[in-house]
Amino acid sequence: MPRPPNFNRDYSSDHKPVFWTVSISRLIDLFRDITLEYDDSALITPINLGFEEAVAHIRERLQTERCDAIISAGSNGAYLKSRLSVPVILAKASGFDVMQALANARKITSDIGLINYQEPLLELVDFQRTFDLNIMQRTYVTVEDARAQINEMKAAGIKAVVGAGLITDLAEEAGLTGVFVYSAASIRNAFDDALEIARVTHSERTEISNPNRKNKQSTKHSVSDLRGDSSTMQSLRETISYYAKSPATVLIQGETGTGKELVAQAIHRASNRGMGAQQAFVAVNCGAIAESLLESELFGYEEGAFTGSRRGGHAGLFEAAHKGTLFLDEIGEMPLALQTRLLRVLEEKEVTRVGGTRPVPVDVRIISATHCDLEQRIAEGRFRADLFYRLSVLRLTLPALREHTEDLVALAEWCLKNALAEMSVRPNANLHAELNACLPLLSAYTWPGNVRELRNLMQRVALLLAVEPLQALTPALMLKLAPELQNSTASIYTKKNQPTIQAVQHSVSVHETLQRFEGNRAAAAEHLGISRTTLWRRLKEE
Repeated sequence: MPRPPNFNRDYSSDHKPVFWTVSISRLIDLFRDITLEYDDSALITPINLGFEEAVAHIRERLQTERCDAIISAGSNGAYLKSRLSVPVILAKASGFDVMQALANARKITSDIGLINYQEPLLELVDFQRTFDLNIMQRTYVTVEDARAQINEMKAAGIKAVVGAGLITDLAEEAGLTGVFVYSAASIRNAFDDALEIARVTHSERTEISNPNRKNKQSTKHSVSDLRGDSSTMQSLRETISYYAKSPATVLIQGETGTGKELVAQAIHRASNRGMGAQQAFVAVNCGAIAESLLESELFGYEEGAFTGSRRGGHAGLFEAAHKGTLFLDEIGEMPLALQTRLLRVLEEKEVTRVGGTRPVPVDVRIISATHCDLEQRIAEGRFRADLFYRLSVLRLTLPALREHTEDLVALAEWCLKNALAEMSVRPNANLHAELNACLPLLSAYTWPGNVRELRNLMQRVALLLAVEPLQALTPALMLKLAPELQNSTASIYTKKNQPTIQAVQHSVSVHETLQRFEGNRAAAAEHLGISRTTLWRRLKEE
């Protein structure tokens, strides 16, 4: 497991960020294990208390001690967050965590319950339908609620209950099996969020006393993360390398899910702004923030610029990205008034904060991205032509997945292996061959969500393989998990051929499937969706 980012460069040895982990039940052990990974980055103290007792203890300690953030989870964390002034970071179980916990429970019994704090999981309906499970779902607010829900489940014949530490403890008190929902990855995310909050808070404090200090950040992705051996992907990686050598603006165009921000990070990381100096890569989605907020986010503001403005003012993203790269995602959604201000910053290489008069010099490379047709928006009067030409000195159009289907198997295999690794499941030796057998089905689909959609599908596949380790990865299984593939497949087979599913299935190696099921022909036929007679015939043909 990689070490967490070390933020000590922003702190003296006596001023590492201070975190308190607040937990009860089995979360104590998980927090303790993860804490060891963050010893170099923060001073972390466990508080093994809950609810009212934890709040009283923390309030007393805060009178004499410093704490940058509290890390907790579940109903205990929600209780703390509503009653404490210090930032409370909540570890949240991801959808993948829930699916993995349900998969683990399924290995024990088919009578499963899931109890979640306050809000039900709407995705559970689709999950039950896909995997043919009958899961009783309930929510709770108080401990009494939780105990009552568990008693109701027990009376209904439930044998295993999935939930947070409180739920699993109460379930085992009632004689049921408790399956813990949190993963180490979710807890690490909470620790990373706490580090980021501490870093930003520290940077803002330092900014006031030393405004010339650089705000350094790191990127997650490099050009090696762009998978695929097709000529299309090789050309894309070469273009990124060329563009990284230039300080000019870059406009990245492409459909949703094609990886526009990944490419922007790769350009930054390969450039002299990101390679050795590790200058900031700052990203903002221009379509996700209201116009009034976007202006102050980009350009900053002076004290008193508007009601609620921070004392001492606030540096904007241009200043934060000084000497680095500013990524403007969904640039086509930027309001016209802000387009004018942005154009001026690009021309003058200086920014004036909202409510201010003093220009601040900035050295920032701009990379922007959009999924829309900017030239069409120019024709409609919704985007400035002069800004377009300023932003698009270098242009890059990312290919849709349907335009390089020869990479489908490699991409699917990479996504699937990553998803399996997150669930601590070893991939089957025949995985590559099985995905190749599914290629006619996958390549016939148009993939409107592109690589992101493929990744999501592979996460569903990984979950099923975790639940059923002997399951063969066949076109029939793929269609079960993604019915949307069916419609696109029908067009590539004529009426003279076999029905759609059977035609695709024929590319599956029967011998490999039979070997997977240790010679059990009935099981192999069932998973291929064919009769044993057809299985016997195809064995002779192979």
